[in-house]
Amino acid sequence: MVPSEVNCDRNLGDGGGLSTRRATYFAGAKRVRNAIDMEGLGAALAPGSRSLISLVGGGGKTTVLFALGRQLAGRVVLTTTTKMGSDRVDGHEPILQPTDDELASALDGDRVALVWGGVDGHRALGVASETCDRWASTPGLADHVVVEADGSRRRPFKAPALHEPVVPATTTLLVACVGAAAFDGVIAKVCHRPDEVAAVAGCSPADRLTPARLAAVLSSDAGSQKGRPAGAAFVVVLNQVDASHAAYVADVHDSLATRDPNADALVLEVATAAGR
Repeated sequence: MVPSEVNCDRNLGDGGGLSTRRATYFAGAKRVRNAIDMEGLGAALAPGSRSLISLVGGGGKTTVLFALGRQLAGRVVLTTTTKMGSDRVDGHEPILQPTDDELASALDGDRVALVWGGVDGHRALGVASETCDRWASTPGLADHVVVEADGSRRRPFKAPALHEPVVPATTTLLVACVGAAAFDGVIAKVCHRPDEVAAVAGCSPADRLTPARLAAVLSSDAGSQKGRPAGAAFVVVLNQVDASHAAYVADVHDSLATRDPNADALVLEVATAAGR
């Protein structure tokens, strides 16, 4: 199942925090848009009262991780199954390899816990994907587990290598992040693993990441949907967008809809500062 135009049946909010310029931009686009600021992302995703959310792709995963920690209701575990920068903590004191009892105690004291498997210099090391599954399934432990399940070396887009991504099996929502800095850029210059991106898109790494090529990777089981569990929802977050990206974003929507007009995914355009 591949992403398409915005599914307006979901609880997406009204975008009331948008500037006049952004509201005008999205009102004039070809399709209904869900243009939000980063602080409206949790409400837009509407994951329900319990979820396991896995973040894959490029630009903005860590920013999205911490935004969801602030916005989701209840007890929230933030973690990674790969690596993330050990300097990115958003005010949290990381907990290393806690037992379930230690994690429960931490969540009793502060409803959000940042958990790593260890630290190696500037890198925070991940936990096992099975550990995330256990946290999400243990009654009363956590309402939401949000996982950075992919690495992109701070590039705005990527396709996975053979060993990537590390998506927990009980993931309920898979979120593919794309930074606007990748839009129409030369694949070899703007993408992590450019050979993989080009292979999935059917082009050369020297070619540009056109809307059609981006859509090809987003909709592929060898691309952004690799590792998506059966039954998991799929969301594309186009990150760091502004009015200058209007034509490109509209073409991405058209390309995705052309690939599968009946797909059920949600595509959000998010205004935010640049991030990993």
